[in-house]
Amino acid sequence: MVVWDKMMTEELLLLSVIVLPGAGAVFIALAGERHRNLREAITLSTAVLLFIAVLLLYQGIDNDTHLVVEIIEPVAGLSLALYVEPLGLLFGLICSFLWIITSIYSIGYMRANQEQNQTRFYVCFALAIAASMGVAFSANMFSLYVFYEIITLITYPLVTHSGTEEAIRAGREYLGYLLGTSICLLLLAIIWTWSITGTLDFTEGGVFVDSDLPAGLLTTLYVLYVLGVGKAALMPFHRWLPAAMVAPTPVSALLHAVAVVKAGVFTVVKLTVYLFGLDELVRTGAADWLFYLAGATILIASLIALKQDNLKARLAYSTVSQLSYVIMAAAILTPVSILAAAIHIAVHAFGKITLFFAAGSIYVTTHKTEVSQLDGIGRRMPWTMAAFAIGSLSMIGVPPTAGFLSKWYLLQGTYAVESWVAISVVVISTLLNAAYFLPIVYVAFFREDKEEKETHGEAPFTIVLALTLTAVGTILLFVLPGRLLSLVQLIKV
Repeated sequence: MVVWDKMMTEELLLLSVIVLPGAGAVFIALAGERHRNLREAITLSTAVLLFIAVLLLYQGIDNDTHLVVEIIEPVAGLSLALYVEPLGLLFGLICSFLWIITSIYSIGYMRANQEQNQTRFYVCFALAIAASMGVAFSANMFSLYVFYEIITLITYPLVTHSGTEEAIRAGREYLGYLLGTSICLLLLAIIWTWSITGTLDFTEGGVFVDSDLPAGLLTTLYVLYVLGVGKAALMPFHRWLPAAMVAPTPVSALLHAVAVVKAGVFTVVKLTVYLFGLDELVRTGAADWLFYLAGATILIASLIALKQDNLKARLAYSTVSQLSYVIMAAAILTPVSILAAAIHIAVHAFGKITLFFAAGSIYVTTHKTEVSQLDGIGRRMPWTMAAFAIGSLSMIGVPPTAGFLSKWYLLQGTYAVESWVAISVVVISTLLNAAYFLPIVYVAFFREDKEEKETHGEAPFTIVLALTLTAVGTILLFVLPGRLLSLVQLIKV
């Protein structure tokens, strides 16, 4: 009876990671525009409760048990189900924790800009987090696909939030790329896998481990899967990401750091490890092409970022580049490189959300959007630009920021397979990262703005608080990496 109660408690806890943000969305909608303080209190309290639930799952993780909760089974043997494993826990912890910080930020940003449809924004944000939790804890590829598509559909109103012609056009591009790739490529691969193996379950070693599929067939399947995950923003399926920058900054933070692109690269790592299996991919060479495509994306996107004067556009192309670090690490197919991929999912989330928070802080206070307009702004907004500097150093990979950790393990993985191409990509891209980030920090603090007539200070307190917390988190992940490393080292490859 005690065992049964414990199992029931764990199953309810696992279900709660989807139910909590979903219920929160309902109560946010009921509070509405008339009770905005209550609406935002519900948002914050739901985010905190979700993080606690995921923390409890983390504390109860046990390699000897396999907790699975089946929600529905529309086809015999094909169920919508959840389970707990280290990689999913990492993604869940990132999403739930950063939802708290983004909610704090959103309160200041949405009010300061007097944004319309704020209730719709908070509702869609909560539902996007619920779907992200579904992706994180999916027990099979069918479940992951369902929640993956829900993220796409529920974030469309966020991308088109302003209702302008530019936003509507960006929304069409957003849906076109993400639904086009997932329906035409990803869904085809999933159905094909089911017909070959009769299962879509994530398992240690992958579902193809005893299938002896020809190398050409496995490569074709892997191509369909990876290119079908449009949210990973691999070139040439990346254009939706810069286009979506017309959305408010909290939405940009959701797209780049909290849920959307993280769901993309998480999915690629998940299917590489638990659907195909490293041994099978190494045997057939099915992932060799991905290594070169990811490396090219890293370098090309960095070169494009270098030319962008619009701050959010520069950050967007930086995201395209940084995401491919995760993809390239996964494609190296060594235990150390998989560890590097998982770490980079976490450290990029903290670093990039800090940068977008800073960009939004600048916009709220000055309505400046271009890099060329930022001369001397660090003297009037020292907290914002100090946080931006920390986020920039993390993207470059400089101690004492967390970005150093992932590049350290990525280089270890490349040395293990003696891939001088990968080492060259990491070195060159690091120099390019420095070239498009450090000049912003330099002009902000060390160049005078001779045309500045007005004086201004920092953005509203909640905005500054949020970006300070994520900047501090970026440093703490470097200084105290123990919990992060202990979790990712549990990933069975």
